[in-house]
Amino acid sequence: MAVPVELLLALRYLRPKRTYVSAVTAISILGVTIGVAVLIVVLSVMTGFDRQLREKLLGFNAHLKVYPSGSASIHNYSVLIDLIKQNPNVVAVAPFVMGQVLIETQPANPETEQPRAAAPWIKGVDPYLEQQISAVPKSVVSGKFDLANRGVAIGTELARQLNIRVGDRLAVYSPRELQKMRRTHEEAEKGPDQQTTILPEDYEVRAIFDVGYYEYNAAVVLVSLEDAQDMYELGDSVHGLMITLHDPYMAGAVQPQLEAILGAGYRVVTWTEENSTILNALAVEKSMMFYLLFFIIVVAAMSITSALITFVVQKTREIGILKAIGATNTQVALLFIAQSSIVGVIGVIAGLIIGLIAVEHRNDVLRFLRQTTGWELFPASVYGFFDIPALIVPGDICLICGSVLLMCAVAGLLPAWHAMKLAPVQALRHE
Repeated sequence: MAVPVELLLALRYLRPKRTYVSAVTAISILGVTIGVAVLIVVLSVMTGFDRQLREKLLGFNAHLKVYPSGSASIHNYSVLIDLIKQNPNVVAVAPFVMGQVLIETQPANPETEQPRAAAPWIKGVDPYLEQQISAVPKSVVSGKFDLANRGVAIGTELARQLNIRVGDRLAVYSPRELQKMRRTHEEAEKGPDQQTTILPEDYEVRAIFDVGYYEYNAAVVLVSLEDAQDMYELGDSVHGLMITLHDPYMAGAVQPQLEAILGAGYRVVTWTEENSTILNALAVEKSMMFYLLFFIIVVAAMSITSALITFVVQKTREIGILKAIGATNTQVALLFIAQSSIVGVIGVIAGLIIGLIAVEHRNDVLRFLRQTTGWELFPASVYGFFDIPALIVPGDICLICGSVLLMCAVAGLLPAWHAMKLAPVQALRHE
């Protein structure tokens, strides 16, 4: 198969020479390489963030939640559970109670150790049904998932902050105790004879879990449904219902079906709606990073255009000779487009290799910098994950490489147009 003469000439003119054009061409290839590598790394990390965040959200949260519309709690939740289970997409339904409390540690030696306090969200669940709803029972790293008789399960980060282990005791100040304390304080102002002491509920740490997401490990505490109902004086009612589906991405389709069954007194919320702020922020950030970093490619393409325009000026006489011996304007134009395309292909291949290697060893580099500099370059308290997640999507790679190659080919159009306009006689007279 014969190689087009335009491609052969383009390869010949791209051979390294100690000229200004060769230097600019090398810089252009370097710019394309860096741009492609950075785009691959950034988009892969952003995609990994999105995937891992969704996995952690689905591992801790239900796919759908039912809340009452006109009251603070649901009284007839057993009837609603039976109705919801009739939907073929539903796997499990469980009641829950959710609210914020104040907890305080009880040191073994109060004389030498100071108690520590925190204000996490407490979640009352049915321990048996929770195994079908979330991954917490399977994520216990210490102790046993036993919430009976005032047992509590806490995350690893909260345990570290409070310096507590399985078997330690926690004082939990629920809204009920806080209200009693306020009333006691008001009564004490009337006279010392009216003053009484309100003691918090005492709980035992039975399990420490790690769901792999910093926010949940640091800010959520699990107790039994009965204990949570007692804290909030709910009686036999609950704050809502958690629903697990066969396919979590069917939540949007199942939502209106359940709303029609339950009626206007209840609202159904999907897991994407509950976490829409962070999920939408990630999607917008990924798009913006692509557009912003693509300007690296634009700068590299401008360098290619500059180098080729200079090349046209330097090779004006040779262009005239080509036209004089029968080269058409199309062949001359293809010569310069081929040059810019070759620069793009070299830069894309090099950038692809570097980008894939960087993604593969991202966490090795992170740990090396952490050990050598002592800086926490990727703090879990900010990003929610302990390692940098990444996911290489073939579609993203094709989009990056295809758009870069197109941009590089377009960069050769202006020099090609200028070369086409050269008249053979004037080109041969050029000095």
